[in-house]
Amino acid sequence: MAANHGSGTDVSDEFDYIVVGAGSAGCAVAGRLAEEHGVTVALIEPGPDDHHFTVWTPIGVGKLAVRPGPRNYGYMSTPQPALNNRRSFQPRGRGLGGSSSINGMVYIRGHRNDYDHWAELGCRGWRYDDVLPYFQRAEANGRLSTARDAVYHGANGPLHVNDLRTPNPFSRRFIEAAAQAGIPFNDDFNGQDQDGAGLYQVTQHNGERWNSSRAYLHRGDAADTAFNNGRGNLAVMTDTLALRIEFEGRRATGVRVERDGVERTLRARREVILSAGAFNSPQLLMASGIGPGAHLRASGVPVICDLPGVGENLQDHIDVTIKKVVPTTELFGYTLRNILHMIPELMRYRRERRGMFSSNVAEAGGFVRSRPGLAEPDIQLSFICALVTARGENIGKKGPPGYSCHATNLRPASRGVVRLKSADMREAPLIDPRYFSVDSDMDTLVTGLRLIRKIFAQPALAEAGGRELHAESFGSGDGDERMLRDYIRTHADTLFHPVGTCKMGVDDMAVVDPTLRVRGVEGLRVADASVMPTLIGGNTNAPAIMIGEKAADLIRGRRLEGPSSAAHAAQAGDARYSLDTSNNG
Repeated sequence: MAANHGSGTDVSDEFDYIVVGAGSAGCAVAGRLAEEHGVTVALIEPGPDDHHFTVWTPIGVGKLAVRPGPRNYGYMSTPQPALNNRRSFQPRGRGLGGSSSINGMVYIRGHRNDYDHWAELGCRGWRYDDVLPYFQRAEANGRLSTARDAVYHGANGPLHVNDLRTPNPFSRRFIEAAAQAGIPFNDDFNGQDQDGAGLYQVTQHNGERWNSSRAYLHRGDAADTAFNNGRGNLAVMTDTLALRIEFEGRRATGVRVERDGVERTLRARREVILSAGAFNSPQLLMASGIGPGAHLRASGVPVICDLPGVGENLQDHIDVTIKKVVPTTELFGYTLRNILHMIPELMRYRRERRGMFSSNVAEAGGFVRSRPGLAEPDIQLSFICALVTARGENIGKKGPPGYSCHATNLRPASRGVVRLKSADMREAPLIDPRYFSVDSDMDTLVTGLRLIRKIFAQPALAEAGGRELHAESFGSGDGDERMLRDYIRTHADTLFHPVGTCKMGVDDMAVVDPTLRVRGVEGLRVADASVMPTLIGGNTNAPAIMIGEKAADLIRGRRLEGPSSAAHAAQAGDARYSLDTSNNG
């Protein structure tokens, strides 16, 4: 596939499909659409390519995810009253692979009830049994060895999913401590049951990050700058900013873009697909005249379609960490001793692609229920082999070694909003998550904090020694309720999983229908995490890729049929297509 990196590559200004955003979903959409003979696709991405050692090397997450840069928009929210008026850091990937190039590589799909609930809300075709074949088609799971695994996983997809090659000893300590605290072991959070504690599987291959660009665009070699087996029908345009969607009447006909200060219009013969993410997809819709009419007029944008749900329904995982200093070179830290220890680790990684440089840092975790009677887990624990804040930063440039654990409210009731700061896409949107605007969200995190302290007190971790930071903030015994809430207000932040701002559904606030078409206009769809009507119970990268996979089939008028029963379940390569002409765009 042709790549346009600004070197004078001559590409047409007209394509069958234009995909805006080369992130987790966008790469999947574009890559699958380009499989069709005679179809041309343009993939527009405002950021750079992904050929950089900080992207491919897993430990690079410690730099990429926590600060703004050429590969991270580094947005900030509006001041959050429930966080003591702090602004929340809102990282989003910028460049090929999008957030899959800067995330923690944790492969989690969510709970099956999440998708069945989407169907109950009117999203026909999005039950767990409907989307499982797309998870399987995307996945190349290196662990696939038993019939049980094959029920839930795929072996032949482009997205490599594997066990960590060199798990940290403290990650195993965490799992043992969780068992001592009454949390059972789970070796597959994406299998039959989500509950329990264990090591995460990660989007890595041979010890390197495997982002969505590598899965759907590149040939596979990190040093390979060509795209997808030499096909020439996909133009990948990096450093190209989408300014607005062009319309003729109410039909989307193309995208106005800017590169190197020069504007041009790319024409779409069939459809425009927005895959710019939970912040930028609604921003581009509103900048193009689709959204809440009063807000658009106040922003000086002519209204093409008054669609009140655009930018509404923002949901995000809010979480809080507890940290413990432990003087050991087995954990990450910035003492001289730890830095010197990383020199042979770097050499080992260069030779073997193993060791601490192959770590995603967030190696282990668990899913638990805060109270009896819940239908699914509502708290996720993520164990980190370093001292980090809720934002993901190390506690200081000279931070000592230690470990941390996140407690995340998986299904918050609070809802936020994204709005235009201006009609200019060069400016960041206004992001207001409205964290803890519903009191029950705080209650769940209080339970999560108590659970972490219980795990930390178990012999498997306690025998390693160390000193818990901020221990005075919790009070005695099970923790003082008021002190715990104060700690959360002071330290909680996002786990980087915004969704829902172009929600799919059939109600008046839905932005897209169950085939992902934008309501009220033609020739325009959204395919990314912004279409989720409700937040799933886990990390959002794998579901975003699934949405991209399914979107490509909706556009092509296909339906991927999975196995008829669990007993007859098979790998992704055994799924079958049928035509679904009702979805043919």
